[in-house]
Amino acid sequence: MTDTTIIQLALQTMLVALKLSAPILATSLVIGFTVSLFQSMTQIQEFTLSFVPKIIGVGIVLLICGDWMLHTLVDFTTSLFESIPSLLG
Repeated sequence: MTDTTIIQLALQTMLVALKLSAPILATSLVIGFTVSLFQSMTQIQEFTLSFVPKIIGVGIVLLICGDWMLHTLVDFTTSLFESIPSLLG
């Protein structure tokens, strides 16, 4: 196993992690910004107001994108297991 192979494998792993976390993080960012804007306009400083919409939004995103996320992770893991003989030899 060469240094290039290890770096390529680490890069693929980070890209898959980025693809899987992007919908959740983007949703959380948009909802958090919207709630913060609403709180600053109305001067309501309630801490639970920012958490409840984020939890609901992330849950909806997981319901919508969960199947795609699972298939992406399974495909990556399968390709990783299939490449073990070539990585060792």
